[in-house]
Amino acid sequence: MTGPAAVFLHDASMEHALDLRPAGTTLAVLTLGRDAAVPPPPDEAARIRAAAAGDHDAFAELYAGYVRMVHAIVLARVPRADADDLVQDVFLTAFTRLRGLREPAAFGGWLAAIARNRATDHLRQARDQTELREDIPGGDPIEADTMAVLDVVRKLPDAYRETLLMRLVEGMTGAEIAAKSGLTPASVRVNLHRGMKLLRERLGIEGRPKPASDM
Repeated sequence: MTGPAAVFLHDASMEHALDLRPAGTTLAVLTLGRDAAVPPPPDEAARIRAAAAGDHDAFAELYAGYVRMVHAIVLARVPRADADDLVQDVFLTAFTRLRGLREPAAFGGWLAAIARNRATDHLRQARDQTELREDIPGGDPIEADTMAVLDVVRKLPDAYRETLLMRLVEGMTGAEIAAKSGLTPASVRVNLHRGMKLLRERLGIEGRPKPASDM
C-alpha cells in the first residue's frame, strides 16, 4: 500500500495517526507528539464514586476522559457509520450500572467490557451488514486508502486492534492507554509493537524503505 494513509506505518515512533474521528467527513493523516508519562488524575476514584451516586457532572467528566477508548473499542468491531451511536449506548449503559461497580480502580476495564459486549450485540442484530460497508460515499483516495487500513486492522487479534486504534485513530499516548484501559504499560508497548509489525506484514509493506516525508 502506498499513499498518505500508509505514512504512519513506516514510522516506528508512531507519530502519525489516521483521522477517523466522527467530527469530520474527510479522513486525513494527523501528526502526534511523542509519548509522555501521563499520571492518572488524583481525584479519579472520587469522580467515579460521585458519578455512581448520580452526579451528572462527574459522569460527564468520565465521559470526556474515556470516550476515545470506548470509540476505539467499538470501531474495532463495527462499521464507522454505526460507531458514534454505539458509543452513546455504552455510556448510557455504564451510567445505569455504575452504582454496582464496587472498585473504582476497575472502571476502565469494566467500561471496556461493556463496549465490547455492546458492539458484539450490535453485529449479532445486524448480520446483513458487512464488516466494512461498501456503500459509504467517497472516492477520495486518502479516504479509500485509510479505510482499507482500517479493514485490515479489524482483522487483527482483539488486543492488537483495540490498542492500535486507541493510538492511531484516537491519538492516545501509551501512558493514556494504560491508564484508561487497565492494561500495564508493558502490555501496551507489546501490543503496539506486535500489532504494528503484524499490520505492516498484512499490508505487504514490511521491509520497504521509509518514504521521504513532505510534512
